[in-house]
Amino acid sequence: MLDTVFWPLVKIVVLLNAVMISVTFMTLLERKVIAWAQSRLGPMRVGPYGVLQAFADPIKLMTKEDITPANADKMMFTLAPILSLVPAFVVFAVIPFGDDPLYYVADINVGLLFLISVTSIGVYGIILAGWASNSKYPLLAGLRASAQLISYEIAVTMTLVSVILTAGTLSMVEIVEAQRETGWWIGFIQPVAFVLVLIGGLAETNRAPFDMPEAEQELTGGFHTEYSGMRFGLFFLAEYANMIVISAVVVVLFWGGWLRPFPSVGALALLDYIPSWIWMFSKMFLVLYLFIWIRATLPRYRYDQLMRIGWKVLIPIAIANVVITAVVKVLL
Repeated sequence: MLDTVFWPLVKIVVLLNAVMISVTFMTLLERKVIAWAQSRLGPMRVGPYGVLQAFADPIKLMTKEDITPANADKMMFTLAPILSLVPAFVVFAVIPFGDDPLYYVADINVGLLFLISVTSIGVYGIILAGWASNSKYPLLAGLRASAQLISYEIAVTMTLVSVILTAGTLSMVEIVEAQRETGWWIGFIQPVAFVLVLIGGLAETNRAPFDMPEAEQELTGGFHTEYSGMRFGLFFLAEYANMIVISAVVVVLFWGGWLRPFPSVGALALLDYIPSWIWMFSKMFLVLYLFIWIRATLPRYRYDQLMRIGWKVLIPIAIANVVITAVVKVLL
């Protein structure tokens, strides 16, 4: 009972709380980084250097009035943010944050397949929010989100096939171990795959420059236009949780997960004394910083440009990358 029920439950509770705390500070980090990019200071009023702003925002959301539009489908209107949030939390179960079983909830032999399957469900929350609101702007955002996810999900899934061929396994833990055995991070072997997954991750989390479902200038707020209070907050919680998921996946698949830099170089063995989870979180922070940097730098694509990139650029490159990887794997 201890090994099969109690300790997994303890890990789940700790992990969920850690994710929610991380999301709270992610919002502050994003506001600060974007402010620095625009030669501003960002939040400075609440606490020293605005640090307590991270706690003021969720308190404000929890205390605001929660309104349901008169003509909305009330049950679906409430279900939509939950359906966006739950898959974002569930996938953390298969992400290893260190080399000890203490640092992950489960290591299943189809971990990557499980991750792809569960994250694909999240878009249904956006589609339901758009339809249940009974408003034209959220409905347009829901249609955009569904088309965008289909377009980029194909490219990302095809790209992950090349990673599976390289590592020879679907287990997230074993993918990291494969990189330890070869002495090379997959990001150096599959740089094209890394770029494709990074772009696809931005698109699937509706982050700039692919934030068409939210597009404030066109859709006033997109799929969450009619939402307020904590239901509005759940959408943002889901978005930032998905950002953390994508950063963890990119690190595990391409940059050695919890491994130190250059694991095959004996001269750097002193770095092994640094705990594995510190390496993992440091790499994840760099990827998250890159996400925010991109938002602060790049303008939003037009919708026709977004679809053209997905179907005419990313998918052909992903297929070609899989073919080349398979040929090289057979020949070597």
